[in-house]
Formats: sequence, structure tokens, C-alpha cells
Amino acid sequence: MMQLISIIMPVKNAALFLDECIESIISQSYSNWELVAVNDHSTDDTLQILKHFSALDFRITVLNNHRNGIIEALKTGYKISKGDLITRMDADDIMPKIKLEKLQKLLITSGKGFVASGLIKYFSEKPLGNGYIKYEQWLNKLSSRDLNYSEIYKECTIPSPCWMMWKEDFELCGGFNSDIYPEDYDLAFRMYQNKMQPTCSKEILHLWRDSENRASRTDSNYKDNNFIPLKVKHFMGIDYRPNNQLYLWGASKKGKEIAQALLKTDIPFRWLCNSQSKIGHNIYEIIMEDCSTVNLNNSQIIIAAANESDQKEILQSILKFNNTNYFYFC
Repeated sequence: MMQLISIIMPVKNAALFLDECIESIISQSYSNWELVAVNDHSTDDTLQILKHFSALDFRITVLNNHRNGIIEALKTGYKISKGDLITRMDADDIMPKIKLEKLQKLLITSGKGFVASGLIKYFSEKPLGNGYIKYEQWLNKLSSRDLNYSEIYKECTIPSPCWMMWKEDFELCGGFNSDIYPEDYDLAFRMYQNKMQPTCSKEILHLWRDSENRASRTDSNYKDNNFIPLKVKHFMGIDYRPNNQLYLWGASKKGKEIAQALLKTDIPFRWLCNSQSKIGHNIYEIIMEDCSTVNLNNSQIIIAAANESDQKEILQSILKFNNTNYFYFC
């Protein structure tokens, strides 16, 4: 049986790349799909292009977002979707021909309670930045081992335009009903919270374009200062154990941002560092403690160091203790 796949695609000022995107969907080896494209107040030729393709292919439906933003566009599109399987697409990206087929087969094989994804590859008209290259390598390494949740507090580990779920599972996770940005990261946390097991193809199933106009570059909802409150919110709801002492390790800029977010929760924590210039100092009414003098047995530790060598050094110290859970937040 070929289940109907609903592809929900918010679109805003994507005229430059939209033809290529939609043509990649039409060319899929799996043919039982519907594309619900939601125009989010575009000021270029986006709407005309969408209407053109809709007239050519009955599987394409075009809507206008009567509110504003990606979340509202996703809600609008999902509301009329009819699929047994749900996925999302970005309007400037490209689907390899086998994408829908591979993701559907993964879900058929695995059954309910899984989120299917694949490897991703960034591309751009200009040279890719080092950050994107590192993110691609890191994400694909996790995905290839189905270990997406193991480092979920570092960054979003379910690629937003390269996942597929059964409709019932998607709704169990709250679907697109959350109003929290970044919405893709929030959804990944809700998948984690509801124990949706990752199952990943070992093939590249999504070509992710890095363009100057992508929302992560231009929309204030995707600024770094929105990520840490989201991480702390979900940590408190999913992994926090009140019977274990909570430590924050690291007093860099990110460490201070995490401390501020934790303070807003009123959850007690102790703050560690290995910088002699900071030990003993009072920051936000918390005394910085020397990490080498603290017994970390039966504790939880948020690691705020971004440097890989620092992370390894901290991990070596943690592993000397028993029943200690640690979480990389950078």
C-alpha cells in the first residue's frame, strides 16, 4: 500500500529557487504525495510560481497565510493535509529523487513510534561557511548511528526539512501547534520527549541550500539568544532530576547565558569552572567553585564549554565519578 504523504511547505520570497524545489518534488520516485504550499506574504513572484505548478499538477495545493510567520504557515498547511505520513520541506531546497520513497520505507519497516530521516548535504552558490560544514558532518555522524538525541542540547539533531512521521505520532508530539521559535528545534525536543525513536537512511536524502535569504539568517526568531531558553525549558521538562545536584560547568559568554536562563526557573544549581581568575568570584549572586574540589557523584552537569578540547578535558574529569549525567549545551 502506498500511503499518502503530506508535504507541508511554508514559502516566503523564494521565487529565485522555487522552480527547482518543486520540480524535485514532482520528480520523486514515490508518487502518492500532496504538496501543501503556504505563501507567507511574499512580495516577489512566489505566488505566481506556486499557482503555475498547481495548475499543472493536481497534487499541489496553494494557500495564503492569513497570519504571519513560519509557524502560522505550517499550521495553515497542516490543517488541510490528508496524508497518513507527514513531512516538511523548505522552499529553497532540493529533494533527491529517492527521498520520499526511502523515508516511507523506513516507517513501514519500523512501524509507529519512529521518526525517519536521512543524511543531509549543504550547498550554496557561494563557498560554504565552516560552521555549516561542521554542522553537516556532526549531524550526519549522529544520524548514521540513530543517535540523534544523544547530543540534542548542542543543536537541533532532527533536520527540519528531512524527517517523516506517521500522522498519529506527529500529533502525539503536538504537531505544529507550539508557538515557540525556533520551531524545528522545539519539535525535535518534543519528538525526544515522546520517545519517537530515530531511524535514519544512510543515504543523502536532502540538499539543504545555504542562501542569504534563508530564515535562519534573516528572521530574528532564529537568533542565538532564543536557543538557550528553549534548551533549558526542555531540559527541565525532560531530563532534570530534582534529587540530583545540578551543576553548570563553564563561565564563558554561553555559560553566563545558560546561568541566566536557569536562574529564571528558580531551580538551584552550583556553578563550576577551572579558570583560576574566576574561582571564588560572585556572578549573579552565585560563587564560582573550583571544579577540582567538588565531589560530582550522583549529579547532573550542564557543560557550557564550546571548545572541543575543553569539552574532552571536562568529560575526563566527570568520568572519574559515579552516577553522573552530563549534557553538552554548546
